[in-house]
Amino acid sequence: MECQEEKPIIYTMENKPIVTCAGDQGLFTSLYTSLAQQLPREPMEWRRTYGRAPKMIHLEANFVQFKEELLPKEGNKALLTFPFLHIYWTDCCDTEAYKSAVKEDMTRWQSSLRTHGSADWVIIVVETNDTKKKNKTNILPRSSIVDKIRSDFCNKQNDRCVVLSDPLKDSSRSQESWNSLLLKLRTLLLMSFTKNLGRFEDDMRTLREKRTQPGWSFCEYFMVQEELAFVFEMLQQFEDALVQYDELDALFTQYVLNFGAGDTANWLGSFCAPVRSWSGLLLRRPIDMEKRDGIQRGEASLLDLRSYLFSRQCTLLIFLLRPWEVTQRALELLHNCVQELRLLEVSVLEGALDCWVFLSCLEVLHRIEGCCDPAQLAANCSHTVGLWAYATDKLKSLGELCGLVSEKGPTSEDLNRTVDLLAGLGDERPETVSSLQSPYKKLKEALSSVEAFERHYLELSHAAMEMYRAIGRLRSARLVGKSLAEFYMRKGDPERAETFLQEALKSYTSEGWSLPVTHTRKQIAECQKLLGRTEDYLQTSALLAGDVNLTTEERKHFCQEILTFAGKSEDQSPKATLSMAVFAQLTRLQFRPATASVHSGAVLQAELTLRCLMPVSVHIQQLAVSVHFDLERAGTNGRSKGAPRQTNPGTVEFSQAHPSAGPASSSAAGPPLELDEIEDRSPTDNSLNSTGVVCKNTHLVMRCHDSASPPDTPNCVSPPSVTVKDDGQMLKVQDVTLEPGNNSIVFTAPSGQPGTYTLRQLYATVGQVQFVLPHIYPSVQYEVYSQEPQLTVEPLSEPLLAGLPQMVKFTLLTGHYAVKKGDALQLSNTDTMPVLPSASCTARINSPAAELVGESSLFIQSSEKVTSISLPATPPYHTLEFHLEVLCVIPHGCDRPANERLTNGEVRHRPRSYSHPDTPMTAIDQRMSIDCPWSIYSTLLALTFYIPFKTKHTLLSAGNRKYIQVCVQNMSDVNFTLAEVQLAEKQQATLELQSLNTKTQQLLCSKHSVFCLWEVRWKDDLPSCLQCIFSANFSPPKQDVSTFKPFHYQFQLERVTTLYSVRAEILPPASEQHCRSGFLCGLEVCITRLTEPTEGEAAEDSKTDADGLKTTKLMYEVADSSSNWAVCGKSSGMVSMPMAADATHKVQIEVMPLFAGHLPFPKIKVLKYLPHTAAVAIQPDPDSCVENDSLSLLDKVLDDQGDTASIRSRGSVHSVGSGDQQQQKGVAMPRLEPFAAGQVFNHSHTQQVLVLPATDDHIMEVNAT
Repeated sequence: MECQEEKPIIYTMENKPIVTCAGDQGLFTSLYTSLAQQLPREPMEWRRTYGRAPKMIHLEANFVQFKEELLPKEGNKALLTFPFLHIYWTDCCDTEAYKSAVKEDMTRWQSSLRTHGSADWVIIVVETNDTKKKNKTNILPRSSIVDKIRSDFCNKQNDRCVVLSDPLKDSSRSQESWNSLLLKLRTLLLMSFTKNLGRFEDDMRTLREKRTQPGWSFCEYFMVQEELAFVFEMLQQFEDALVQYDELDALFTQYVLNFGAGDTANWLGSFCAPVRSWSGLLLRRPIDMEKRDGIQRGEASLLDLRSYLFSRQCTLLIFLLRPWEVTQRALELLHNCVQELRLLEVSVLEGALDCWVFLSCLEVLHRIEGCCDPAQLAANCSHTVGLWAYATDKLKSLGELCGLVSEKGPTSEDLNRTVDLLAGLGDERPETVSSLQSPYKKLKEALSSVEAFERHYLELSHAAMEMYRAIGRLRSARLVGKSLAEFYMRKGDPERAETFLQEALKSYTSEGWSLPVTHTRKQIAECQKLLGRTEDYLQTSALLAGDVNLTTEERKHFCQEILTFAGKSEDQSPKATLSMAVFAQLTRLQFRPATASVHSGAVLQAELTLRCLMPVSVHIQQLAVSVHFDLERAGTNGRSKGAPRQTNPGTVEFSQAHPSAGPASSSAAGPPLELDEIEDRSPTDNSLNSTGVVCKNTHLVMRCHDSASPPDTPNCVSPPSVTVKDDGQMLKVQDVTLEPGNNSIVFTAPSGQPGTYTLRQLYATVGQVQFVLPHIYPSVQYEVYSQEPQLTVEPLSEPLLAGLPQMVKFTLLTGHYAVKKGDALQLSNTDTMPVLPSASCTARINSPAAELVGESSLFIQSSEKVTSISLPATPPYHTLEFHLEVLCVIPHGCDRPANERLTNGEVRHRPRSYSHPDTPMTAIDQRMSIDCPWSIYSTLLALTFYIPFKTKHTLLSAGNRKYIQVCVQNMSDVNFTLAEVQLAEKQQATLELQSLNTKTQQLLCSKHSVFCLWEVRWKDDLPSCLQCIFSANFSPPKQDVSTFKPFHYQFQLERVTTLYSVRAEILPPASEQHCRSGFLCGLEVCITRLTEPTEGEAAEDSKTDADGLKTTKLMYEVADSSSNWAVCGKSSGMVSMPMAADATHKVQIEVMPLFAGHLPFPKIKVLKYLPHTAAVAIQPDPDSCVENDSLSLLDKVLDDQGDTASIRSRGSVHSVGSGDQQQQKGVAMPRLEPFAAGQVFNHSHTQQVLVLPATDDHIMEVNAT
């Protein structure tokens, strides 16, 4: 840069771009007002270089008279004094005047501009009617003058000559001329700005790139870039101006950081000079010219540069309506300046920086208060509270430095230091002299006396705390409070100090800051000791004694404080109750036995594991656990209808955080969640509708940690009030020494009275100090029960099979009852499940731990109704086991005798068999009544037996011959041997059942069947109903004959007589010997009545015709389900059959074979046709209508139910459709009724006929399988 001879005149926002005016000054003066007013009215789009976004700006100008001195000299790059545009004004219309004077003047004007390199100019020719009237003789047209000017001066730039017509008149022509002129001036000004600013920025950028060269000066570069910022500010582009200062700030900061890293710059030496003045920021002037001059001369200190730079940034931010950014930047500036002074190793008087920071904080706050109303300040206190807190902290540091905080007051050395600090402030600035609350006056007053300092410090502290609380920053508010506490401690007021320390400790504890917790507790302990609060002091000392953040010596000191107090006599000090959590932690509790459940009188031990937090061994006179007894929850377990006893955990782990735990400690995270599952089920079918999780300790989890901390955690802020509960029963142990770390202590728990015992509190007595754990959590319980005797009977092996001797196991849990010699069990005898005699029966006696105590033989005595079992003597809470053999008789459907009565007088109902869903065998429940010596009531027990067999019967017919088939199916997993298989008829003596079974014994394997067959023979007439009994003996294979047990099965056969026979014959076509496929054949069906009608049959479905002959109607149907035949024409019909023996009816039907080969005959069905007038004996079949087309539907049902060889033994009525509904409506419909099994015999059922292929077939289909 060249010598700075001429300083630019700085008027801040009043500066405007300079525009010079040459030529007719009177003419310009007459138009100045209109020109100055109209120029900035319309905005112009400013398109800048380097792709920067265009902006709309309003242009203003400072019009001055043209002087050659205003033109920039070579090397002078100042922009504020740079004329951006030159205007020449003329209203000449006379040729002679133009040639003699105006042209020469214009020539001199342009010559001066060319000499100084100014190319931004314009000539304005003003035309008025008055000028024309004065010079009528020599006047030339205006265009001629303008043309001459353009030809003389604007050969290549004709647009640089502008005509303004009648500017003082109010006409459209004048206004149009004005608009054209203003647009031209704005355009030329923007062009000049763009060109000159671009050139200036390029030069500035070139200068910045030379910063690594020797001799480069930051101060010189600062003045250059600030010149650009001034221009942007002059154009009201405050954002661009702020960017320039931010770039300067960043550049200087980078140099300081590089200096700290070892990369030095020569020009930084001027900023390393000792600081002589610390008057703080000055924000009440738009530009602090004093500091700017110091920067320009290179004499400014680091604080001066930073102060000036921030004042300019503050001014621009306020212009941009961003006052809250000022506070943010100010806080960063103050912290950074302190660090930069350290990096540059600048010598600063002790306390000077504190003064500078304090004054700067208040100056920024006053500047913000001046541009915002109180409501805005209150709503945005989150932006200013940091400055309040920083000012408070620095004022406290000054008070400590100057001796204003100590109880004795400042010393002479402190006073001298205060004088030096005040001297560095200098004189108060003129802007704040009249202000009573200026930062200068506040600091001077605060350092003048102890009382003034205390008043100002408390005022600032409370203001900062209130602001922090208002914005919800409780942590910061408590940090300020902790600083206040230290102030009160220095002033000798521990009572006020403790309040603030407790609040700070609450924040540290809830967030898990271990080191601040330790430091704050030490301060609290000091306060409590000074205040004489013994119990609180002991509690805090115990916390500190177990704090691992302290040294071993410090921990021992606090532990000795407790032991010293504990060693005092009762007369010297009262007994103190402290929280157990600060002394030791309960980490584990284990019961022996592990079930945590014993019977009354048994021994139960509880082993506690305590982790001692003290640094030395501590002798405890007594360690006790209070026990709460709950009789209501006790109950007697083991009853026959009682629910199983709730099991308690035998080992309980307690998770405890160390007092100095970090953020993951339980004190920060709160108590653990106790979750339980809930289900919502439908009341109708018990289906699950929804499921969820519920927290059972919400009152602990959700409570506010700021207002209350968990009382049992060692991180509690203030010692909780410990309440000692007297629950009557205690677990005690005397004279225990706890070593640092884990210790194991064994208690013997009381177990005399049945009930639930809950461990509530833990006590440790050390002399006059008692440590109490008020709540043992999670809850620990053990149960002492009084169990009723319980008798159970269960199979020795599954399943129990009916019909065979089975072993069952009797288990007697004696409970609280002692079985005496001579006590006996009385079992009721039943004929369906007798107790089998046994030569020897041994009972086993087991202890509660399932250990064998002894064995004894049982004496069993049976009578007609009762079986008595004498029991051996058995102690309480032992188990007595023995086995008995019983036999469940398989029911066979015989007539049942009268119901019996059990030993307790209750009517014993006969057992009924039923199907069990888990097994294919039929189940039978057998109940027995047992009278026990310990109860006046009988015990009812049930055993489930399973019938191993499933039996079914079938009636078979061969013409008039009848056969009965019985199928025995083994459903069990055991193989059996069947012997002496017999079938008998109970009512018909003349009836003979001839056995066709050849084997006397037959093996019946598991899941297999055996079929037995008998032929029915009779002499006179075959009865219509047969009452049959099937009997057999069975036993497991390879057993003695004496072990076989009987098995009976009773059933009844009805309608066994054959009424009709059906014969069919297939006739080949005429002139053919055999049937051929695809040709019609004749099917002749012959239905013959075999017997005379019985009385019941005649009355049921007979009808007398005109000749007096009784007839009945039959329905026949020919169908082929195998698709071998096609029935042509009518496939079904109804015939009237005489009810006389040997009555015959023939039916001719045409059928066509579809395949060649030996084809079975089509299926022929015969059914009863009952008219609507027939009596309904059983369920009607109303949907069986008389139309032939509907009969096939019925046949499909009949096909599924079997043919004439049906396995059913009873006749039934088959119906299709909704017969029940029609019967209810009273509509009588004809119906079809199938014959019972064996009533119709089809001779052609298995017959086949030879069918030849058609003679013209050349391709034969052969199916090979």
